[in-house]
This record gives sequence, structure tokens and C-alpha cells, in this order.
Amino acid sequence: MNPSTASSTDRLSRLLALVPWLRAHPGVSLDDAAVTFGITVRQLRDDLDLLFVCGLPGGAPGDLIDLSYSADQVTVLDPQTLDRPLRLSADEAMALVVAARTLADVPGLAAHDALDRAVAKLEKAVGALPSDRVRVELDAQDEVLRVVQDAVTRKRRLHLRYLVWSRDEMTERDVDPMRVLARDGRWYLEGWCHRSKAVRMFRLDRIDGSHGVTVLDLPAAPPPEATSRENAESLYQPGPYDRRAVLRLHPGARWVADYYPVESQRELDAGYLLVELRVSETGWLRRLVLGLGDQAQLVEPAELAAEVHDVAVRALAAYGIRPRPTAE
Repeated sequence: MNPSTASSTDRLSRLLALVPWLRAHPGVSLDDAAVTFGITVRQLRDDLDLLFVCGLPGGAPGDLIDLSYSADQVTVLDPQTLDRPLRLSADEAMALVVAARTLADVPGLAAHDALDRAVAKLEKAVGALPSDRVRVELDAQDEVLRVVQDAVTRKRRLHLRYLVWSRDEMTERDVDPMRVLARDGRWYLEGWCHRSKAVRMFRLDRIDGSHGVTVLDLPAAPPPEATSRENAESLYQPGPYDRRAVLRLHPGARWVADYYPVESQRELDAGYLLVELRVSETGWLRRLVLGLGDQAQLVEPAELAAEVHDVAVRALAAYGIRPRPTAE
């Protein structure tokens, strides 16, 4: 396993294996555990922090996994049943079958054979589960996902009609697909974009329906410099020419820091938050700030803040409203 793997599927598999392994190795050092699972110590700490808030339904302190780790050792105190076989109801088993079938559709999934065997055992335990009785609804259109996965498997080039949301522009482009992945409940295609001459990440729900994706009779051949973002902390990676922007967020707009790829954030008085982010296209940032109204202030860059102010003044003037004067 790559030491920096950060995909949700790999992490889920690792978390499920981590608890029983730690239970069998009490007091193991963080370094040894990280080496065993092929990750960094920082990633291991992130996994342990996530396990702290996982457990049984209810969410009370007694329902959560209890573990202890110091500077160099980790011990699972209460694994919340994850170290012994589960007793599932029929509904719980069926839910697991549906989830496993969805997971099995992810290309490049590690231990696919083990997943298939587990699904077969579950299906045998709950009885026949005809495909016409259970259908998994995906975030992106099923047909788009199917076509993209087929192109990845057969290593064929794709032609996309793709909406660039920041410019509200429908674009045409050829892409050599590299992989399909799911992050935060959405499906993405990663591939070499011949239009941009770079690796790009495409959200499948921004492809123009099933007629917006076509498998071409050409091999997918990303150039040697096409590097996957598999090791990246975020799907978005700022480029050398991206502009720095700073926003001051009202407590009611703090969600922006969770929804957008901010580089840093700092707490201010009265629950306000100062965030810094990088933008390649400023159109979406203008729309965001204007939409937030008095719940956000664009602090930097000054010239963009002046543009947003002018647009807001003209919009208010169209309704016969004069903006309140700012304090000196």
C-alpha cells in the first residue's frame, strides 16, 4: 500500500482492520503500527482521531470506541464489538449487502476478492436478494458512471461535455482517464485533459448527462508527467498562478471553511472566522461573497474586494437602495 494513500475506500478498509489489530497488540508504538499499515504516523493519528467518534448507535460517550495513545504508544480500551463477530439482523445484513455492492463498483479497490466472498456469505445468510429488488442509487447518473468506469477498465479515451462551474461554461474536451473515485458523497473522474494539458479532476454530476460522455476509439495514454492526486490531502491542488484570497466570515457563514478548500483559518472574536484560500478563477468567489451578503467580507486582494463592492452598489442602486455608509 502506498504510504500516503488517502482514498476513502482504502481508509475505510484500514479503519476496519485497525481496531482488531490494535486490540491484539496493546501498547504498540505509533511508528510500528504506521509501518504495518503502510501509512505515515500523521495519517495514523488522523485515523485514531476519527475512531474516537465512531462506535455504536446512540453517540453517547459509552457508545464510542475508547482508545488511548500517548507520544509513542496506542491501546484500544473499548473496541465496541469490533474485535468479535457481529450478530446482524436481516435488515442490517441487507444494508451491508447494498453498501458492499456499491463499494465493489469502485475501480481499483484493494482486496476485491475478499469483498466478493463477504458479500456471498451475507447474501447466503439473508436469503436470495434478486437484483430487481435492490438497486443502488448513485450520486452521479448511473449511465455516466458506467461509461466512465468502462473507459478506465479498457483504457480508452473519453470525450466530455463538461460544465466548468466557476465560469458557468459548458466545455468540450478529450480526457485520458486514470481512475474513478468517490469523495464526500460524490463521484469524480481523474484523467489527463488534452485541453488543459494537465491532470484534472472532473465531477461526474457536472458532465452533461449520458450524452455528454463518449468513449473514443483511441487508447488512453497519459504522458509520463501525468501524476495522480491520490496522495493529495485534497482534491483541489492550487497552481503556481492561483491568487490568494482572505475572507472574514460571520458565525453564520463558518460553513464556508468546511465546504471550500481553505489553506488556513484563524478564530476571531465573537465567533468570526478568518480563512485563506487560493483561487484560479475569481468569478465563483465574487458570486459567493455577494450571495453571503453581510455575513462575509472579502479582505484580500484589495482590488477584487473593490470590484465586489462596486457590483453590490450597482445591484442595490437598481432597486433604489442606497448602501449604508461604512464606519471611518
